[in-house]
Amino acid sequence: MSDQEKRTARTQYQTKVSESFPEVLTLGETKFLKKISMRYGENPGYPAAFYQEEGASGPNMATMEVLQEGTKGLSYINVGDMDLGQRLAKKLTEIFPGKAVAVIIKHEMPSGVALGSSGLEAFNKAWQTDPLSNFGSVDVFNFRVEEDLARLLVESPRNIEVVYAPDYSPEALEILATRKVLRVVRMGAPLDQPSVDNGLELKRVAGGLLVQQRFNSRIVSPEFIDVVSKKKPDDSQLRAALLCWTVACFTRSNAIVIGTEDKIHGIGSGQRSRIDAAEDAIRLSRRGYGPLGCVMASDAFMPFPDVVELAASNGITGIIYPLGSIRDQEIIDRADELSLVMMVTRKPGEIDCERCFLHR
Repeated sequence: MSDQEKRTARTQYQTKVSESFPEVLTLGETKFLKKISMRYGENPGYPAAFYQEEGASGPNMATMEVLQEGTKGLSYINVGDMDLGQRLAKKLTEIFPGKAVAVIIKHEMPSGVALGSSGLEAFNKAWQTDPLSNFGSVDVFNFRVEEDLARLLVESPRNIEVVYAPDYSPEALEILATRKVLRVVRMGAPLDQPSVDNGLELKRVAGGLLVQQRFNSRIVSPEFIDVVSKKKPDDSQLRAALLCWTVACFTRSNAIVIGTEDKIHGIGSGQRSRIDAAEDAIRLSRRGYGPLGCVMASDAFMPFPDVVELAASNGITGIIYPLGSIRDQEIIDRADELSLVMMVTRKPGEIDCERCFLHR
């Protein structure tokens, strides 16, 4: 390829597409006000914009403040990544109060997630979930970014696209400014505050619009977890189950997430079959921490015992998932044979389990 061809190929990703979308969009009684014109949409050559919901408040995309645009500005995909990361970080902040939370997002899917006693610790653990996939990520935090973390965020080999946090020290902002392509965005409010909007999720389809109420998992403490196996979980496994289930709620279905009480080890997402997602989670975990001693979360029921057998053969000690298969008892019996802990997403004494499909 000639130098001219290389320049032309790169130009399409750098050229902003003009848009003439209306300043206000109205859905029922809700108004959406244009806030940012994007460089382009999901793909070059197509116009795009971000609209904020009128009256929205708290930590959400309506209230974000761009501190550093970088050489490209926020993209359509960046904003989708920031939204997913902020929602996940907020949920983890609620479940694990007092913990620093680091969430790394790629293509609207979690790529690395960890809890820590400090921001630096949480980031380092999250990055090691999958250092390969984290290249070119959007990194979301529930804490103020300080100088020590900022020095890692600007390292060129990481190629981080966006940093999104509640606040930054002046020293951190000076360091982040040295990476010209980096976008730095501040949240409108801390993640322990309520996020307020109309609570609806919208999805455009050709000729129409799908509308649903936003999902919000009720599995927020060990009291919301039932145990159906002979073997019972210890406290560490319960905390790991809460972390993995919460991350699965923000992972494209079919979703399998494996991890321990303070970090995610592997994520299998968007596969057509559950066993493929489980194999991906285990395979990808070997880029970092590996599967040994993990708890596994599955976003829906298991129609066959194959995932249980795969988990046991790779050193996974427990599974959290919803019931709902005609083979539920067969799968539980197989788990008992393999000495696995089987936890389900309901309160003890309840019948229905929570499922957490996501298709965004």
